[in-house]
Amino acid sequence: MGRKKIQISRILDQRNRQVTFTKRKFGLMKKAYELSVLCDCEIALIIFNSTNRLFQYASTDMDKVLLKYTEYSEPHESRTNTDILECCSGVKRFPSGALQFGDSASLV
Repeated sequence: MGRKKIQISRILDQRNRQVTFTKRKFGLMKKAYELSVLCDCEIALIIFNSTNRLFQYASTDMDKVLLKYTEYSEPHESRTNTDILECCSGVKRFPSGALQFGDSASLV
């Protein structure tokens, strides 16, 4: 049995939103770690929550990764929420503006 599809929209209940943030933040950091190990790449992840508290993960020294980023002048891939939505197939928009991603959602 597959996972239930969820509607992607802001969680209105503060407690549920905080619990979801904590769980997904950990999951995102775990995925960043796995990507850095499996693909031998440097990763810097910076997150500010709704109260502007900072959370960060870096596969190596954060300052070195950020310095490398600021000094990088070659063309590079950069994505925003809008870009991700345009790349996803099977995205369903609800009248409320919320989104639901289908099983076939992928980035190319």
